[in-house]
Amino acid sequence: MNKDYKKLKTSSDGIPTYESLIPYILEVLKDKKEVRKKDIQNMVIKFLSIPKEITDIKYPDYPEDDGVLINRFSFALSDLYKANGLDRPKRGVYKITSSGLNLLQKYGDELNSKMLKNQPPYIKYMEELEIRNKKSGISVSSEEESEEMNLQNVEKLVTSMKNIVATELLEKVRESNPIFFEKLVVKLLVAMGYSGKDGEASVTKQSNDGGIDGIINQDPLGTSTVYIQAKRYKEDNIVGRGAIQSFYGALAGVRADRGVFITTSNYSKGALDYAKIQGIVIINGIELTDLMIRYGVGVEPIRKFKVYRIDNDYFEEEV
Repeated sequence: MNKDYKKLKTSSDGIPTYESLIPYILEVLKDKKEVRKKDIQNMVIKFLSIPKEITDIKYPDYPEDDGVLINRFSFALSDLYKANGLDRPKRGVYKITSSGLNLLQKYGDELNSKMLKNQPPYIKYMEELEIRNKKSGISVSSEEESEEMNLQNVEKLVTSMKNIVATELLEKVRESNPIFFEKLVVKLLVAMGYSGKDGEASVTKQSNDGGIDGIINQDPLGTSTVYIQAKRYKEDNIVGRGAIQSFYGALAGVRADRGVFITTSNYSKGALDYAKIQGIVIINGIELTDLMIRYGVGVEPIRKFKVYRIDNDYFEEEV
């Protein structure tokens, strides 16, 4: 068996495809009884010497997810289970079957998803799935559609729709009046939890704001305070270093140690560098609308979809 992950089929980001993991799952399980999913993943990663920089890659829109490679293990395990190459005696635990051993012996590291899909148990599974799809009025465009591809297509569609809303939302924000915008960014930071449990948030008076547009006291005594500067600019009106320096001066005037600068446009390199040195948090237009969608400010959900999985605990026999 090959032991170099670099020789596997990979996606454009250098991560092994779910299909390429299939024979190695069987390989690490061939002499084992029951193994937990997490241990299987670790065993294959070690067997193939997959480095941390690959295992740590996340989906851009799901930074808190387990990661791309770990998700691909799930799809590989799922296909092996459908083809009766693996048995699942209880939740998150797998063991190789006699069919799995035969597949490994016959094909070795050449084993792929197409071969699994030619196995009688997998064919039977797909026949039942086709009946359900027809009953639901769903037309599957390709026999090569996999669980991973279907989920990725759903995620891409959801992300695309979110990006459309975010683009329109940014234009809407840019067209708002300055006072409304200042109130908006304060509400956003409150929605993000910056005000704490019993804190207060307010927009400063226009006539005497001293370069500070909003103040968030994170506790009742005001011992921890966040100061905000909000600039509602057109796309081509870039925030320069001077604006960040002025804001830093305003923060120094109130002896503040926490500042957030938010704009609907973007920042020059000088502004970015200076903000980093002084510890000022900066948010541009794209980041602003992404946060608004994430925390439900200025948007509302129109429809929710649920993706299901089997609850294997439910089917475990009680002793």
